Amino acid sequence: MNYAFLRTTAFASALLGASFAQASETAANAVMISEDLTVEKALTAASGDAASGREIFANRKLGNCLACHENDDLAELPFHGNVGPEMNGVADRYEPAMLRTILVDSKKIFGDETIMPSFYRIKNGARPAKKFDGKTILSAQQVEDVLAYLLTLKE
Repeated sequence: MNYAFLRTTAFASALLGASFAQASETAANAVMISEDLTVEKALTAASGDAASGREIFANRKLGNCLACHENDDLAELPFHGNVGPEMNGVADRYEPAMLRTILVDSKKIFGDETIMPSFYRIKNGARPAKKFDGKTILSAQQVEDVLAYLLTLKE
């Protein structure tokens, strides 16, 4: 058996798989925001997962959404903020494409003075943690997951 060939083939397959994974994700600097300030196209080929989005929303090391937003769906967690609007019924107030824009680049919707970070931009907005310098706060898939979760929050 030709083990060198098998190792080379496995390596090439792994590289090819990584290329396809990257190709199925829109880079942060390539996200198209339309004239009506919406991001219609999903950032990934995979659908968002609402359960993962809920975890990201609640995670103080990722989205840290609870620091500013009250959310009755996460009532079991302490310290909901009230700086931003409450999330109860957010899916009734915004279309999915507008919510995606808010997650990707909040400044486009709320202006440069908002403290809400842009979760999928290289420049994250007001007072980002140093660890996010030059990179996004959330991945494209995480944005889609949070969006899927937000779309479950109806009155």
